[in-house]
Amino acid sequence: MAKITDDVQFGGSLNPGLFSDVAKEKAEKIAGDERTNKPTQLRRFYDEIVLWETRVGQQPDKFAEYLPFIRMVNAKAAYAEGRKLVNPDFVALMGHTLGQVQDAKTLTHCKLFWEAFMGFYKQVRPKD
Repeated sequence: MAKITDDVQFGGSLNPGLFSDVAKEKAEKIAGDERTNKPTQLRRFYDEIVLWETRVGQQPDKFAEYLPFIRMVNAKAAYAEGRKLVNPDFVALMGHTLGQVQDAKTLTHCKLFWEAFMGFYKQVRPKD
């Protein structure tokens, strides 16, 4: 059985379907758990990634200083899982994507992936 993190890679040349087919597949899988993963909850994580990507864009020389705080989003996801607000698949996907952030470029790829994911997620769960 495929893992939620399969096909999500930011290094090297990007999969042409990363921000379309792959993001849609992951959104559909995570949307299947209707007890957790409300779009507003997931949007908070996306918004934080956007915040860090914007800060890095404004001050690229501070990337190394910001990286621990970017990776701290994993702890926030784990906390949300403990509160039953998100499920383990979401936490695994968030951890996998943040784990690939090595520089400003991979942070941008991470942000774009989550942007695409959120668009497809809202399509699948429009009323939550």
